[in-house]
Amino acid sequence: DKVVSIFDQIPPQLSKHEKKFRLSALKPGAKYRDWDDAFFWLKDARVVNICYNSTEPNIGLKMNEDRTTLKCYMNDTGLLISHAFDEKGIVSSEIYQKLLFGKLEVNEGMLIENIVAQMLTASGNKLFFYSKSSEEAENRMEIDFLLQKDKVTTRHNIRPIEVKSGKNYTLSSITKCMKKFGEYIISPTVLHAADYKVVDGITYLPLYMTPLL
Repeated sequence: DKVVSIFDQIPPQLSKHEKKFRLSALKPGAKYRDWDDAFFWLKDARVVNICYNSTEPNIGLKMNEDRTTLKCYMNDTGLLISHAFDEKGIVSSEIYQKLLFGKLEVNEGMLIENIVAQMLTASGNKLFFYSKSSEEAENRMEIDFLLQKDKVTTRHNIRPIEVKSGKNYTLSSITKCMKKFGEYIISPTVLHAADYKVVDGITYLPLYMTPLL
């Protein structure tokens, strides 16, 4: 069943650095048009939150939507944890305790980004990201989320968001985004596990403030 195949692939796909869903993991040579109904079913059933690539972060994200490049988050992060650790069909409370106290070797970035996607969706936002691969370093970037202003104006409509789970991180992608798309973007934002601050035009927010965006 295609729905089950996608569902089973969500944890390993999110554990990757770019987190984009690779259709080749479902079936060699798989085409999105053959699987889109299954993705839509999972989304409509509110099992997953789908984040589409917007090829240009400018006036309208949906106008530049690339539905063949997507990230597939779980609608419930607790369910994601259960699904990721259910080799024997049962996830013990010990797993959750170890996660809470940071005593389990796990990709925290996967969980934190899924939590952010869940909060953004619950706040009524449609999910978009920006991904660009290029031989030229200045054009190569990965922006985790893009939010569009409620009222569209001629300039500065898109907020680029980076999600950081650890204390030590780089900002190469959001810095490149500011340089390349400065006239289109507003309030570049980093969501992190620290306090609020504004440095060099970037707004840093603690993760719990995500619903306020």
